[in-house]
This record gives sequence, C-alpha cells and structure tokens, in this order.
Amino acid sequence: MKQFLDFEKPIAELEGKIEELRHLSDGGGVNIAEEVAKLQVKVERQLKTTYQKLTPWQKVQVARHPDRPHASDAIQRLVEDFTPLAGDRVFAEDRSVLGGIGRFRGFSAVVIGTEKGATTEARVRHNFGMAKPEGYRKARRLMELADRFGLPVLTFVDTAGAYPGVDAEARGQAEAIARSIEACLRLRVPMIACVIGEGGSGGAIAIAAGNHVIMFEHAVYSVISPEGCASILWRSAEQAQDAAEAMKLTAQDLQKLGVIDEIVPEPLGGAHRQPNEALDALGNRIEAALRKLAPLEGGSLRAKRHEKFLEMGRQGLA
Repeated sequence: MKQFLDFEKPIAELEGKIEELRHLSDGGGVNIAEEVAKLQVKVERQLKTTYQKLTPWQKVQVARHPDRPHASDAIQRLVEDFTPLAGDRVFAEDRSVLGGIGRFRGFSAVVIGTEKGATTEARVRHNFGMAKPEGYRKARRLMELADRFGLPVLTFVDTAGAYPGVDAEARGQAEAIARSIEACLRLRVPMIACVIGEGGSGGAIAIAAGNHVIMFEHAVYSVISPEGCASILWRSAEQAQDAAEAMKLTAQDLQKLGVIDEIVPEPLGGAHRQPNEALDALGNRIEAALRKLAPLEGGSLRAKRHEKFLEMGRQGLA
C-alpha cells in the first residue's frame, strides 16, 4: 500500500479514484480504461507540478520516505557477488552499517552503507540507521582493507546521524567518527560517496569524504537535522520548517556551494515511486565517475581529495 506525504494529498485522491475505477466493471456507458487513462494523465501532471517546486522541508520529508530505496536495496541492485564482512574487531557487529566486497560493473570494490531498514522489525535491527562507534570502526577497517588490496570504495549514505546514546559516547563515538573521516581522507584508491536519503551530521560524513560525492535529487545533507537545529535556535522543534529553509541542505544548494559534485535526477514523484529506475541511474553516474578516477595514481587521488575538502573551508572564509 502506497504511503503519501502531507503535500501529496491531491495526488492521493486521484490515485484513490483510479483504484476505485479499476475495481469496477464496464457498464452504464462508461469506458473504465479511458477514464483511468485520463486520471493517470492528471496524476502525472500533478506529480510534475508538485515535485518541481518542493520546499527544503518537503525535500526532507521525501528523503525520509519509508519506501525510498535504502543502502541494502542499492547493494542488491548494483553490486554482484556481494560478500558481507562483519565486526569491528574491537567490540561488536553494528548492523546499522553494512559493508563487504563485491563487483560493480566490472570493478571489484569495497561497499559500505548506512541502513535504516524498511520494516519496523528491520528498523529496530538496524537501529534506524544510527551507527555506534563499532559501526564506524568497521567502516574504517573496511576502508583500510580496500586500500591494502587496491579496491575502490563505494558508500551509500542514509542516516539521520550517529547514535547519540550514553553507551555510544562511553565507547568513544566522536573518536570513532573522526578516525573514519581520517580513513576516508587517507585512501589511495578512488572513493565515491552517494547520499541516497538523509545525510545527517558526522554520522554521514564519516563515510562520505570521497573523491566524488553524488546526491539524489531529493536527498538532503546537513550538519544537523532541521528539528535539532530548530531546538537549538528557537528552543522548539516546531520551527523545523524554518530551519530547513535556512540550512541549505538540498542537493541543489549544496552543489552550488561546492559541497557535492553531482546530482542524480529522480523518477517523477521521487525515488520511492520507481526505486529500481532511480538506482540504475545512480549506478550509471557511479560508473562514469569510477572510470575517470580508476586510472589515477594513489598519491594523486589522495591529494585531490584533500584539496577538495580544504577548498570548502577556503570558500567559507572568502
């Protein structure tokens, strides 16, 4: 059953009428197929009108849509012969971070992703995509493995942020995130990071400091959630919409600021409507970027990655 966002009510009403007609038999001089076709045209027109003018807050809602493709979907769709690798060799296995080795369109690669889960049971199992220190230590271990064997690193980011619990802080959450970012920056192999849903805070950048950063059209990427920002600035999470407007968290804003390199257009109505089509388009962009980066020497890849992130700081000071 489709789930509709608040601003999609007109679309929901039209699709509800289509479903009603499909359960009717032709009669009374009414051509059901013709009426359905007319309503379908209206749905597409409404989707186009709605999604062409999404506000930043509406994009946040789309990025969090429960039917949106997750990291596990991206791995299943794009990576062949995926072999998961578990554990941080220090404390435990963190199921909110998926990682392993597989083949992506002819390239052997290490693949890492933050996984929210698609069902209630899966969300609990994956801790809603919020990793603990062991998750980031596992990510660092896999990146070091990739570096040792000369394998490119592909990451899929979809997290509201790192887990903020007391137990995570006690085990060194900040240090684990910092070490993971350091591992990204030290790689001598190509690293391509993809923000497919939410890119929240250090929990996202811990596996996103790559040579080439790609975002889905309706994904978001920010230092804090709009609700968290509103709670700090306005002392009320109810101002989240205003915070989203001010934070420049959309893919379009971030590309202008030089934070990301590329935007992948989503199917009409968002990636949650046609997930396979969206993931195939993402795969095409990853492949194009990887073929450009693969011939470069390791020192050059590392230097270019360093310069990329240092330049963001220089732009901020300018």
